[in-house]
Amino acid sequence: MTTYDAHYPDLAGKVAVVTGGSRGLGAESARALARNGALVVVSGRDESAIGAVLDDIRRAEGLAIGCPADVTDATALARLRDVTQREFGPADILLAFAAGGRARPGPIHTTTEADWRSTVDGSLTSTFLTLKTFLPDMADRGSGSVLTMASLAARRAATGAPAAYIAAKAGVVALTKEAAAQYGPRNVRINCLSPSTVRTEQIERVMPEEFRERVTALHPLRRLGLPADVAAVTLFLASSASSWLTGLTVDVDGGRTLV
Repeated sequence: MTTYDAHYPDLAGKVAVVTGGSRGLGAESARALARNGALVVVSGRDESAIGAVLDDIRRAEGLAIGCPADVTDATALARLRDVTQREFGPADILLAFAAGGRARPGPIHTTTEADWRSTVDGSLTSTFLTLKTFLPDMADRGSGSVLTMASLAARRAATGAPAAYIAAKAGVVALTKEAAAQYGPRNVRINCLSPSTVRTEQIERVMPEEFRERVTALHPLRRLGLPADVAAVTLFLASSASSWLTGLTVDVDGGRTLV
């Protein structure tokens, strides 16, 4: 597992909630926050995957708990908030990284209404509900750092991603900007990450090596991303080192949006 050694002392003791934290970018970001002394709440749907992330954090002497939640369900998110407050206190950092849906690549007319709705709900409605659940307390306390998750697909056309996913992630970008404008006066910062292809467990499993090489060649830095690349930017934006940054969409993409 590749990690970077960035250290942000102000993260120590902060309470961080990570949705989509059981695998991939969320899991690596959860581990990175814990290495920096944050109290981490790892959320996802797969309890065994959450347990594996908690084991990693605890082996490194970090502090973390797990709380499964379906982020398309407002009641489940309210429970996640309540468990966080009961076990660690109110959230200082929120990573709204969870995404889902059944849509597949192909022409728009081949996308079923059910697949469209599941994907928009899984990536956009879930982000809205997560912000709706956690922002009021941050605004009342006058502090907080929130990160949402978009994608290269939201930033340029003809990526081969499903149309529903593209639309949902573009919605996340717009939602992030609006939320940043609304909550900035309450000292709550809200930024968005927009990764290109990252070598997560899923990419390693489903993308053939030959295709992976072709995708790599599309990036000016001539490599795919690593979860650690995204986690490094996450730490910076979660910390006070970025205290004058809000409403940004950061392309963590090896230069892919340039070409």
